Amino acid sequence: MTTDARIGIDFGGTKIEIIVLARDGTPILRRRVANPRSYEAALLAVVGLVTAAEAELGMRCSVGVGIPGAISPATGLVLNANSTWMNGHAFDRDLGAALGREIRVENDANCFALSEAADGAAAGKTVVFGVILGTGCGGGIVVGGRVLAGLHRVGGEWGHTPLPWPRAEDLPYPACFCGQGGCIERYVAGPSLAADCDGPGHSDASTIEARAGQGDTTAQAALARHADRVARGLAVVVNIVDPDAIVMGGGLSSMVHLYTEVPKLLARYAITDGQPTPILRNRHGDSSGVRGAAWLWD
Repeated sequence: MTTDARIGIDFGGTKIEIIVLARDGTPILRRRVANPRSYEAALLAVVGLVTAAEAELGMRCSVGVGIPGAISPATGLVLNANSTWMNGHAFDRDLGAALGREIRVENDANCFALSEAADGAAAGKTVVFGVILGTGCGGGIVVGGRVLAGLHRVGGEWGHTPLPWPRAEDLPYPACFCGQGGCIERYVAGPSLAADCDGPGHSDASTIEARAGQGDTTAQAALARHADRVARGLAVVVNIVDPDAIVMGGGLSSMVHLYTEVPKLLARYAITDGQPTPILRNRHGDSSGVRGAAWLWD
């Protein structure tokens, strides 16, 4: 067998996906299976995907995995995974033992950022901030082609910092599942946008942009508030990290106001001058997470 390819694995809420990339980033195999949503069964599913892919291609590959959480540097166990059945397990060690090799595991938002920095919308940029706007709000930082995970593996988690410069319409700060209040996620994630537009109990933001385009003033006002809140949140990132580019991902990333209105507002809030920080639409879409997992290996 050769080692001329790298494998990426992505854990989604309902599926586990594998991709095999050639050394130049060209995808040469892609498969997905249902996520069994139990720890032992998920390990077996990943081992089966890797084994079958390597047998089909006649290659022994590096393996990187993106998970909806992180490996605690203190305990070596998964923590903060919204797939809660993963929490408390030594996932990287268990999978490495089952596959007979070292593997690399990283948060899925970090994998998204790495993918877009490697050969995506921010290719060639030195410092990249990747944003996930969907059912939640995540982020990842890539510097010089490497994930900046941080001491506690929470680097880039801007969604769990408080919304800056709050206004009357933002208060009182809502409680967040993380135990704090006023987290950016509670204002800019999809369900939060839907509730802000249509009231408590609403969680689907998929029609808001179309309604705004048809003249719905309620939807237009909600998108204006959303743009301002996203810009305020990203201004803190710019002031601290000053990335060369911000790449948007997740279910809301196709919304036009993120690219037309947010950059103008960001220039108002961040302490920058001259050219505003570019805000880019992702290139690889739903594939960014699994591609980024593969790119965890140089």
